[in-house]
Amino acid sequence: MVTILGILVVFGAVLAGFSMAGGHVHALIHPSELVTIGGAALGAMIAGAPKSVLIDVVKGLIAVFKGGNCGKKTYNEVFQVLYYFFCIARRDGLLALESILSEEGSGSPFAKYPKVAKDHHLKDFISDALVAASEGADGPQLQALLETDIRVAHEEHHAAVGALTRTADALPGFGIVAAVLGIVITMGAIDGPVEEIGHKVGAALVGTFLGILLSYGVIGPLAASMEALGDAETALRKTIATAVVDFVEGGTPKAALEKARRGVATDRRPSMKDMEEIFKSAA
Repeated sequence: MVTILGILVVFGAVLAGFSMAGGHVHALIHPSELVTIGGAALGAMIAGAPKSVLIDVVKGLIAVFKGGNCGKKTYNEVFQVLYYFFCIARRDGLLALESILSEEGSGSPFAKYPKVAKDHHLKDFISDALVAASEGADGPQLQALLETDIRVAHEEHHAAVGALTRTADALPGFGIVAAVLGIVITMGAIDGPVEEIGHKVGAALVGTFLGILLSYGVIGPLAASMEALGDAETALRKTIATAVVDFVEGGTPKAALEKARRGVATDRRPSMKDMEEIFKSAA
């Protein structure tokens, strides 16, 4: 929602300032310019990125508009899930986790935690980490495995951000293309009425305006938001890795989670009271 608000502020400020200077908003409405610029930019992105990256761009944008899944509530649920599994492993041994993790549907231990259950990437990361631990990976081995998973996910996300950033960088150029095409059309009507020529020149200049506005006011900020979301997801996975590795190396469930909690950003970190509730709920 914050992203949408920011974009609305950009357009509101630009249009308000234009109107205050005596401009008429309808003079900026030229669908043909938008089709030229938007279509060219979209085509360039499709031509310059693999299908998997394009899919990640769409998913990333949806996540940005939804606000992502890395807030404090998600951290609380992740800690609850981990504490639940840690307690079982401490009581019955790590091998007991495999059969529990294989359960699906309403019988799955994740079903009680919607923030985790509905995010299959997050759920799979937790499951893979615990399965690797149950199969006998020691602390250093497990740390290396999880760091590899985190790096691969980060690189995939960065590829999508890069595709969107390149599109933002290209938009001013496509705005110039649209402006040049508008001038070509204007030159074809150079012997017409002055009002008609002025209208066509104005339409051509709108092309440059739209290219720059869409680049710096829309696509560029969306790419930045997507990158920030990717960093937040990486931080969440590092927190999970810290907890699981510390537990495998001999830490108690509470001590492992406390160590992981210390590395969480303050605006998302569960409080001591939250941790007490987590321990009680899983008891």
